[in-house]
Amino acid sequence: FNCPIVFRGPTGSAGQLAATHSQAFESWFANCPGLKVVVPSNPNDAKGLLKMAIRDDDPVIFMESEQMYGDKGEVPEGEYTIPLGVAEIKREGKDVTIVSFGKIIKEAYKAADELEKEGISCEIIDLRTVKPMDREAILKSVKKTNRLIVLEEAWPFGNVATEITYLVQSEAFDYLDAPVIKINTADTPAPYSPVLLEEWIPNYKDVVKAVKKVLYK
Repeated sequence: FNCPIVFRGPTGSAGQLAATHSQAFESWFANCPGLKVVVPSNPNDAKGLLKMAIRDDDPVIFMESEQMYGDKGEVPEGEYTIPLGVAEIKREGKDVTIVSFGKIIKEAYKAADELEKEGISCEIIDLRTVKPMDREAILKSVKKTNRLIVLEEAWPFGNVATEITYLVQSEAFDYLDAPVIKINTADTPAPYSPVLLEEWIPNYKDVVKAVKKVLYK
């Protein structure tokens, strides 16, 4: 039977708000059968995905970063929707695949720009929908680049990145030229201190380091 309802809520670090307001619930909700989980990374996707979520016959958890409410970006004036469960290749590349979602994907863009200066080409996939996950998009990219890094703003145990890692090693293992690397927050409650917060949350330098590691550079 149909159960059309959308729950909107914040996710990820909201800055210096410590552990109380820096939770990551995507994997929690994704572990509940029947729920769809959406995490947009930009204004265009946020509008298109939300419109589709409202039209969906299943319950949808729509997770947003509080730090992105002030973001600006191109949004078409006309009516449009973005299908749930369909990832998007935000940047074409040939040397390594970086899968991410939500606001943390911005660090992947910064890393790709830095690595491009060294002749390293990164393919960046924005999941947009955590569940259902676009498995084919991930596998197709990994089979092309032969390397995978998953960047996620969540704790390292039992997260979305873990599911992606299992997917690739079980269905594309023979295509891998290096172990998959997950980049997550430190395994501690989110700190209040700005200095500690910077160390706790992943950044583009972590991505650059991981890319060079899987490329054996």
